[in-house]
Amino acid sequence: MSLSKNQFSLLRLLESQGEPVTQRELAALAGKSVGTVNKALSELRQLGYIRQNALTDPGREALEPYRARRAVFIAAGFGSRLVPITLNTPKPLVRVHGKRIIDGLLDAVAAAGIDEVYIVRGYLAEQFDVLLRQYPHLRFIENPDYNEANNISSVMYARHLLEGAYVFEADLLLYNPSLVTKYQYGSNYLGISVDKTDDWCFHVHGRRITDVGIGGSQCYQMVGISYWTAEDGARLSGHVRDVYQSPGGRERYWDQVPLQYYAHQYNVSVRPCSFEDIVEIDTYRELKALDKTYGEA
Repeated sequence: MSLSKNQFSLLRLLESQGEPVTQRELAALAGKSVGTVNKALSELRQLGYIRQNALTDPGREALEPYRARRAVFIAAGFGSRLVPITLNTPKPLVRVHGKRIIDGLLDAVAAAGIDEVYIVRGYLAEQFDVLLRQYPHLRFIENPDYNEANNISSVMYARHLLEGAYVFEADLLLYNPSLVTKYQYGSNYLGISVDKTDDWCFHVHGRRITDVGIGGSQCYQMVGISYWTAEDGARLSGHVRDVYQSPGGRERYWDQVPLQYYAHQYNVSVRPCSFEDIVEIDTYRELKALDKTYGEA
């Protein structure tokens, strides 16, 4: 039986809490009214999924179809805007305050109980082997086209792994690991609400992403972390292949496949976050401003 979104939200919260909580506490955590929470809790009790506001074994089983099964990291690129530091080091392995950029993402994935983790690598690929000391379960996928195609090439080589999967750009500095959760209700992208941006952004109707492009106002600035349900991930595998093999397809960004070229076949929502949660370091100047050990900006 499928869960409603309210039922899912409450079951997920109860699972993460690990102990009974009050309706008011749940309402505050879920950002919903007490009335909405009480109604959903009543439905969950009738289904046998909770008892005294604690998750039952059937409740845990009801969450299983929504569990994130794997994580795929896109880490093949050169990171040209971070020259000179990336001349000898792939961008995800660059250290900020002594910690590699990718480590925060990998730690968040591990905390969410996701142990099937893939890194698509290309530029200075062998350097990623160092991660195996701390994360011995990692599996690598080679992208031989990284130097002559856009990031769609990385997803092309990992396209069979997108079902029930997070897809991460591997160069994001994560400050809020709780953004990577064990369960997800539907396909989504992280986005930051902005008045105006010159970066990649989403336009939405409600929470559904209706368009993606560079620059916009009253939109959500794209954050390179997405999640794909089993159904959407299976569909996306074929669509990525079709676009990649089409004329000019190798020049595309992979996000354009579900959000632009085949948008009518997907229902992808935006999952709001903030600039305090996550940072993409675009330039060497920004890196120096963030970590003074690289010198003054």
